[in-house]
Amino acid sequence: MRPVDSDGAAEVPEPGLPLTDDAPQGASEEPAAAAGTPGPCRCWVCGNSPCGSGASQVGSLFVKKVQDVHAVEISAFRCVFQMLVVIPCLIYRKSGFIGPKGQRIFLLLRGVLGSTAMILLYYAFQATSLADATVITFSSPVFTSIFAWIFLKEKYSPWDALFTAFTITGVILIVRPPFLFGASAAGTDESYSVHLKGTFAAVAHAVFAAVTMVIIRKMGKSVDYFLSIWYYVVLGLLESVIVLFIIGEWSLPYCGLDRLFLILIGLFGLGGQVFLTKALQIEKAGPVAIMKTMDVVFAFIFQIIFFNDMPTWWTVGGALCVVASSTGAAIRKWCQSSK
Repeated sequence: MRPVDSDGAAEVPEPGLPLTDDAPQGASEEPAAAAGTPGPCRCWVCGNSPCGSGASQVGSLFVKKVQDVHAVEISAFRCVFQMLVVIPCLIYRKSGFIGPKGQRIFLLLRGVLGSTAMILLYYAFQATSLADATVITFSSPVFTSIFAWIFLKEKYSPWDALFTAFTITGVILIVRPPFLFGASAAGTDESYSVHLKGTFAAVAHAVFAAVTMVIIRKMGKSVDYFLSIWYYVVLGLLESVIVLFIIGEWSLPYCGLDRLFLILIGLFGLGGQVFLTKALQIEKAGPVAIMKTMDVVFAFIFQIIFFNDMPTWWTVGGALCVVASSTGAAIRKWCQSSK
């Protein structure tokens, strides 16, 4: 499954995972370092490639810390930051800013749906716990399999159905609907209402990110991946500005620390995308997808350390179900591509 959200340099969505072994267009293959000690710019977690899990999750941490700035406004700032990076790249690569005539409708859809997924993700991080939102976003590959089966006529096996069931179980454990778990599991009405909005936003992000990945797969390598990002940031900025004017939430952050967080969100978000794209150039997508599940581990650690918020056993159980589903799908795809 090709990636999001999230949203990335080869569009690696913020946290959807590509499970094919295709390198982005124009990417140069680099030999992997010998087994043992990781070489320069290589991940000390997996030892194979700069998977970028830590960088992307640090960006999510800063989104959670910026509570006085609306999620849509954070998205707008990130789009501006990425635009400043993408424009020189497009000029250098001479890719143009419009794209092939037959692919423009797909680029438009990719931009609108991808940016919507990003806004929903940031809202989820602000509305619910960091661990809950991160775990739910890992259901994106499962939705990608379903949409690829429907729209691209790709095979949907019993294994995919099993992974889907695991993911749905994990999401239910995190959402904890009162009609299944009772009012005591849900908590107070006010806190559960906010939690429910955040979880629904995270699920919606996973769905939109999955559709975005199907569109990217449909376009294939006929479109330069920087051009794909260009549509993503331009339409994302336009969408964010329109929404901000409608809801009346546009305001510059008063706190200097919030302004620093906004800059760091752009830096770490871009860094995570670059490292993940580099990882996919060096290593097959299967191992990278498996190591990307470290995002969940980092989310739990950051939630405990920075927010003094101990995850519930419901969240831990849901995380195990979703991570098992994502890991199983990655291993299965990896084994198939190795045959």
